[in-house]
Amino acid sequence: MAKFTPPPLDGLKRRIDRHRQHMAGQRSGMFVRETYQMSRIDAREKAREWFEEFPKAAYWTEVESWRQLEGDQIEFTMRRLPSAD
Repeated sequence: MAKFTPPPLDGLKRRIDRHRQHMAGQRSGMFVRETYQMSRIDAREKAREWFEEFPKAAYWTEVESWRQLEGDQIEFTMRRLPSAD
C-alpha cells in the first residue's frame, strides 16, 4: 500500500503572495478600513474621532474588529462607507 503524501504547497504560497502584493493599497469591498495599534486610552480617542468625523447614521461607521495585545495595547480596525451619499 502506497503512503499518501500531500502535494507541495509552494505554488499556492507563491500565488497567495502575488495576489496580496497586487491587492496591496487597493480598497477591498465598498468600505474604507483602517487598522490601528495603540494604547487603550488612545484607541478610545481614535474611535471617537472616527464617529465624530463620520457619523454612524450616514457612513455606517463601526469598530469592525479589535483585540487586546500585551500590555495596554489594543489593535482595532475601523470601517466606514467612503461617502455619505
